[in-house]
Amino acid sequence: MKLVRYGAAGKEKPGILDKNGKIRDLSKIVKDIDGEALSPAGLAKIKKANIDKLPLVKGNPRLGSCVAKPSNFIAIGLNYADHAAEAGMKIPPEPIIFNKAPSCVCGPNDNTIIPKDSTKLDWEIELGIIIGSRGRYLSKERAMSVVAGYCLSNDVSERVFQIERAGQWTKGKGCESFGPLGPWMVTKDEIKDPQNLEMELTVNGEVRQKGNTKTMIFGVAHLVWACSQYFILEPGDVIITGTPPGVGLGMKPEPKFLKAGDVVHLRMDKVGEQTQKVVKGKY
Repeated sequence: MKLVRYGAAGKEKPGILDKNGKIRDLSKIVKDIDGEALSPAGLAKIKKANIDKLPLVKGNPRLGSCVAKPSNFIAIGLNYADHAAEAGMKIPPEPIIFNKAPSCVCGPNDNTIIPKDSTKLDWEIELGIIIGSRGRYLSKERAMSVVAGYCLSNDVSERVFQIERAGQWTKGKGCESFGPLGPWMVTKDEIKDPQNLEMELTVNGEVRQKGNTKTMIFGVAHLVWACSQYFILEPGDVIITGTPPGVGLGMKPEPKFLKAGDVVHLRMDKVGEQTQKVVKGKY
């Protein structure tokens, strides 16, 4: 199943794509695409619905984040060996785990807002893992049992905030609009192997990133297991899994960063496409 949230920001409704790729309204089945809907019981309830009899959503509505207000938005750093190399950093011996502020979550095609005092705005295409069951001290064998599905994400980053100022990466990762998720949440049964998904990111039509999830240092199952050793995973939580090479920070001979008016397009097998326009913020 491909689950979506559609409508104006803050007023999104739950939906599902039918066999023709059209959105059907799920409002009478679930309240939202949230932790409750993404639980095994919630997904079973949606699966039982007769999709073709659900109301057809007309037009081309705005898509919101495919997950409503995750309680925890987790990110993994330097999880592709070639990306670590371009960043001039060593391959980590275990996953680098940090947080993006849940308030940065937005729709897949919403504008990327340049933060106040930003000078090095960057892009990172990533596969997102969406949790459907509570996970606490999982065994490696059970890690995938708590996964509800997957989505596409852009781990938008401000490199001065992240790297050049003292403290943690979180400052450069959680600004307003830095967490587009979607267009849809693809349930786990539709992606048998999350470690073989081609991906590509362009800026103004120019290819900047091209990769495959098979080159992850730590795969999906390992990341879910690792996170559960440090904190409880709850239904609706999101883990984004790192990015392949080609970010602006690593471009040669000089880094390139985003500016107002730039258009970023992301595409990944099975999890869809996103497009964001970079705009100046209002402070």
